[in-house]
Amino acid sequence: MDDMIRVNEQWYVNASSSRADARTRVLKHGESFALFDRLGDILPVGLGEQGLYHEGTRYLSRLELDVDGQQPVLLNSAVSRDNQRFSVDQTLASTPHIAEDTVHLRRTKTLWHGVLYERITAKNYGNDTITLRLGMTLDGDYADIFEVRGNTRPQRGTGLEPSYGEREVCLGYHGLDARLRHTRVRFDRAPQSVEPHEAGHRLVFVLTLSPHQSQALTITVACDTDDTRQQVHDFDAVMQAHETRKDRDYALIGALYSDNEQFNEWLNRSAADLHMLVSETSHGPYPYAGVPWFSTAFGRDGLITALQTLWLAPDLARGVLGYLAATQSTTENVGKDATPGKILHETRDGEMARLGEVPFRHYYGSIDSTPLFVVLAEAYYARTGDRDFIENLWPAIEQALAWIDQHGDIDSDGFIEYEASRHGGLIQQGWKDSADSVFNADGSDATGPIALCEVQGYVYAAKLGAARLAHLLGLTHQAEQLQAQAERLRQRFDEAFWCDDIGSYALALDGNKRPCKIRSSNAGHALWSGIALPSRAARLAETLLNDKSFNGFGIRTVAEGEARFNPMAYHNGSIWPHDNAMIAQGLARYGQHAAAVRVITGLFDAAMHMEDFRLPELFCGFAREPGQGPTRYPVACSPQAWAAGAVFHLLQACLGLHFSADAPRLRFDHPLLPTWINTLEIRSLRVGHAVLDLALARHENDVSVNVKRKQGDIQVSVLV
Repeated sequence: MDDMIRVNEQWYVNASSSRADARTRVLKHGESFALFDRLGDILPVGLGEQGLYHEGTRYLSRLELDVDGQQPVLLNSAVSRDNQRFSVDQTLASTPHIAEDTVHLRRTKTLWHGVLYERITAKNYGNDTITLRLGMTLDGDYADIFEVRGNTRPQRGTGLEPSYGEREVCLGYHGLDARLRHTRVRFDRAPQSVEPHEAGHRLVFVLTLSPHQSQALTITVACDTDDTRQQVHDFDAVMQAHETRKDRDYALIGALYSDNEQFNEWLNRSAADLHMLVSETSHGPYPYAGVPWFSTAFGRDGLITALQTLWLAPDLARGVLGYLAATQSTTENVGKDATPGKILHETRDGEMARLGEVPFRHYYGSIDSTPLFVVLAEAYYARTGDRDFIENLWPAIEQALAWIDQHGDIDSDGFIEYEASRHGGLIQQGWKDSADSVFNADGSDATGPIALCEVQGYVYAAKLGAARLAHLLGLTHQAEQLQAQAERLRQRFDEAFWCDDIGSYALALDGNKRPCKIRSSNAGHALWSGIALPSRAARLAETLLNDKSFNGFGIRTVAEGEARFNPMAYHNGSIWPHDNAMIAQGLARYGQHAAAVRVITGLFDAAMHMEDFRLPELFCGFAREPGQGPTRYPVACSPQAWAAGAVFHLLQACLGLHFSADAPRLRFDHPLLPTWINTLEIRSLRVGHAVLDLALARHENDVSVNVKRKQGDIQVSVLV
């Protein structure tokens, strides 16, 4: 399994064709997502990841429309700004019976509770009656998401014989996990014929259109399991349900509006992506990590996304904390990298995970999710003052703290470390979890156990945050202990990790406590967490923002000139938006406000070159060229939750926004806006029981804040 992980990561980098080239279109709702090409079809092209997926399995691997055996001509295709529907406009090339550009086809798709809905509308703009033979070819391979990613299985389940009704085709698969999965395809009119096809099953529908007449064909594709049969609704009713849900869900993010329309596009696309990626759980909303590879609950990703959006959407943080507390490990399981108190890394529900072919059904192989859980808990209280929730969460917080001290610190040296999984899990267990991401200055692998730079900072922030919560709950002695532990950790961290010769904290300490002297973005997280000594901040900021690290669009994961630097590598020279946003907030924390503005400016420039202003999971770290955008990373997830959340984190960093639940109080600490934003409105910002509308204006050296509306008791202050 170690080789399997390595093979996947190598496969990522060496892919011969990419999703960036294929320009796929994405829909997601709940436990389902779909990837289409620009024509609205599902085809085995590029990396072969197109399809309709549900609970980690591909239920539809082909869905292809033709008219009289010919592919229609694409006019335009786009996913709506709210990510709820995908529309494709097409026409037909001329034939002996149909003049060119006289037929318009509109395909409209949406997802709702495990069902794909599609309406195909054909309109005849000509002056003669025409007959169209619409062919629909479909098939389902029931591939597990890990198979789609490139893993080979020695055995698979059994495909079932398709069944046909007057207006229905049902495909099926009996998995090795003894689960039955069915793809139930229904039409609102009967096909004229069902024809054998080398790519699956081809159904033909005949539409006769008088001059200027239009007709529609509606198709639904339900993803059923042996214990769940999806309910299929009317197409128009589903579209209305989306509108109702949108009106409710947009309160999750709030409203931001600037005088820069391009920045507004970035904000709006990011907000819509977050809404799409959020799934409802029994504990509240949870942002799934990304499409296509990570459309499930990830601990680290969910925690960071919740931190990014906490100032606007505290309910999301509450949902993440509730879910992760409920799935916190209570036992030791070596195969799952689980020990008591540890917070989940990821969960999967596909066939391979159910069978244990991959260890990710409930997998705990991340070193940082547990301290980040405590960090988010304290930040959530500071934002909301929700003491009742914290009291209920406190046992999980105490278990997380116990894990840090008892299981996280492998060799009892005061730092938390990890060793490579020996049972098929991850080799590296920080956020840079590719197998080659931790190395020495000469390029050799660092031997474990590994103590990552940023993780010590997370532990520092967790202990300080837990101390504040302990004080809140009247646990004075425990609070004092946690405070003292944090202070000792900060001093020891500086002594062990600071490398004056590279002007940065080391990437990590290896198993012999030798520093991996690599200039990396990890060190910037020491600013975010506050563990960095103030005397190091200016030097570290200079290292992070010089030409070796900052390429004009963002801070590279590894600086140019380091042994394994590769601008095309997943973690060794690429640029990750969430990483940059965390660093920007760290820079602002230490008074490096201009540097934080430089980071948001670089990512804004990157977003302007991206389709739909959507920042992907990562992009390549090549030097910026005049007039050119960043180079796409071949198989980056897009949308990705913490990439979507980055803009909100960056904006909070520039504005120096801080909340206090005690007053309640909102403080702007030396706010700045980039030169390309003159005014910014924050509408309907809820703080406790109060609601605020704020108008911000940029001046030469500062930002003014005008309270346009205030309902309820709250203090607003600006520190300049």
